[in-house]
Amino acid sequence: MWFKNLQIHRLPAPWSVTPEQLEQSLAAHAFQPGSRLEMQTQGWASPRDNDSLVVGINRQMLLLFRTEKKLLPASVVNQVTKARAVELEEQQGYKVGRKQMKELKEQITDELLPRAFSIRRDTRVWIDTVNGWLVIDAASQTLGDEVLGLLVKSIDRLPLRTLRVAQSPVAAMTNWLLSGDAPGGFTLDQDTELRSPTQGNATVRYVGHSLDVDDMRRHIEAGKQCMKLAMTWSDRVSFVLTPTLSLKRIAALDVLKEASDPTAQNDDEIFESDFTLMSGELAKLIADVVDALGGELDEQGAVVGEAVAA
Repeated sequence: MWFKNLQIHRLPAPWSVTPEQLEQSLAAHAFQPGSRLEMQTQGWASPRDNDSLVVGINRQMLLLFRTEKKLLPASVVNQVTKARAVELEEQQGYKVGRKQMKELKEQITDELLPRAFSIRRDTRVWIDTVNGWLVIDAASQTLGDEVLGLLVKSIDRLPLRTLRVAQSPVAAMTNWLLSGDAPGGFTLDQDTELRSPTQGNATVRYVGHSLDVDDMRRHIEAGKQCMKLAMTWSDRVSFVLTPTLSLKRIAALDVLKEASDPTAQNDDEIFESDFTLMSGELAKLIADVVDALGGELDEQGAVVGEAVAA
């Protein structure tokens, strides 16, 4: 149930959309299995394998973005195309030209596509209408952009914007390593990556290794910056912070696993309990990460909630 990655986007807080309204918006782009000749299809599927495209619990919503892609290796297409080109050269008496080869390759692709295997990939989307978060469980930015693209197509005038903070994650992470201190409520773990923007992107990675302050200072004074940093929040959730403000390798720690509702009996009750626990904890985590980075900036570049001098 727990998301493994958080690509975080901003919505109005609160956002007055209901699961029923969202369901109507997504229906026009519901996932349909691809035909034999379609290389890739995408759409919204049911997160609970029922007829509903939206799970709504306590103003928290869960969506499922599904893609289906045919596996047709380029090496196979090229091999068959070359063999067919040899046959064609013998028939017509002259070498196959560039344009003819391109057309032949397209023809071979169409012939092989119906026999290709299909793989499906599901990506979950969590919408917190109370606090105004839209979060995509995707490690790659490319996949996140695909999900956002379909969201924009599906929801008319989606009030989505980029989350902006006062201090860049790179500057903040570098300073934390330099001092050896994490912001309040966080601890630094034993994985990090430092990279030089010059010197050919020279990179140093620490994995499961003590982050000695003197070692960190030497790397930083040599011009390296922190690009990834493993942290733990309130002894409850571990994660890796990145320069794009995405959180990766999310893991609920034992204290949270023990907090699951022991009275939950069936699958629906367990799902509701886990989703409620996850959404509540991750909403707090996101808010604390934003605070640790100096607070959120509004569209005018001012810190949200900060008093404006007269």
